[in-house]
Amino acid sequence: MPLLEATNLQRHYSVSRGAFSKPASLRAVDGASFTLEKGKTLAVVGESGCGKSTLARMITMIEPPTSGELTIAGSRVDGASVQTLRALRPKVQMVFQNPYGSLNPRQKIGTILEEPLAVNTALDKTQRSEKARAMMTAVGLRPEHYDRYPHMFSGGQRQRIAIARALMLEPELVVLDEPVSALDISIQAQVLNLLAELQSKFNLAYLFISHDLTVVRHIADEVMVMYLGKVVEHGPVDAVFSAPLHPYTRALLSATPIADPLAKRNRTALKGEIPSPLNPPTGCPFHPRCPIAIAECTSRVPIQREVHNRIVACHLAS
Repeated sequence: MPLLEATNLQRHYSVSRGAFSKPASLRAVDGASFTLEKGKTLAVVGESGCGKSTLARMITMIEPPTSGELTIAGSRVDGASVQTLRALRPKVQMVFQNPYGSLNPRQKIGTILEEPLAVNTALDKTQRSEKARAMMTAVGLRPEHYDRYPHMFSGGQRQRIAIARALMLEPELVVLDEPVSALDISIQAQVLNLLAELQSKFNLAYLFISHDLTVVRHIADEVMVMYLGKVVEHGPVDAVFSAPLHPYTRALLSATPIADPLAKRNRTALKGEIPSPLNPPTGCPFHPRCPIAIAECTSRVPIQREVHNRIVACHLAS
């Protein structure tokens, strides 16, 4: 049984357009379906505004879905009672993008790590301290760091602290929202290796949100590509990266930097900007920027279908 299962998950917002106009509907996530098992990593990629962070907010139960079904650890999240959500939230934790802004600068590291235990468990001060120190060791921090403040650490160390805090309640699923994008390249590799070690040690499931496809290829088991709130391609990372079927996926991969300056590549340049989610195009949402669009793309929304061991939403995928 999957740890996480989403079926046609949607999140819409009502946006005011003035006193004399009807509110507009912004479809931030518009029909995402996927599963995630323990010990596996699902990467979610796409341009800014595609719905990645909104999806993360639903998975972490910060916001409820507008419609669709969301099941975590066998319990339905959509329409759940306050008591059910309170019991589920410790199972899902989040690591944020900015290690400089996600830690309270007025609290010592020991207090930051113990706070989730103080709020959610009945452990006493000694037990909380022991557990916090053990988690510090697990993420590569030294004992003397316990009584220091966040400003005394580098970016990589702060992100280790954030990871330790996320694991204090022994979650089953960790949502990683651009966890290494604010770090130097060398530090990125260290944090990614740490995440892989922790996943193996604690049998964690990761929902990994990123713009960096090089990082995604290194860490993910499956990748889900989103565009304007819709899932356009979803499958095993090796299959998607070696033979992308959707033209948007091909464009994203063609823009990924390659370390070899002599390597030949076919760059797919997209024209124009991503359309406004308040006024999405008819038919396929990608057709105004698609280099291979046909007349059918402008009038009919492509359905998601299985092609070559992955799900793709494109009329021309074969």
